Amino acid sequence: MRKLTDITVGTYTTVWELKASDLLRERMLALGLTKGAKVEVIRKGPAGDPTVYGIRGAMIALRKEEAALITVAD
Repeated sequence: MRKLTDITVGTYTTVWELKASDLLRERMLALGLTKGAKVEVIRKGPAGDPTVYGIRGAMIALRKEEAALITVAD
């Protein structure tokens, strides 16, 4: 298992677990980051933060500290 921050641009992965809590967890779940969801790493910001991800037909941006709370399976 790896963190979402470890996945390279242009790669697809699958959400395994959310380690976020409280409001951040609710926000991530509302964005579709549920177990089994397919995520594409689309691009990283100029300084590597934030990163844009494609999930369930939408594009979302997450900061490194947020993406590090998402465990993914290859």
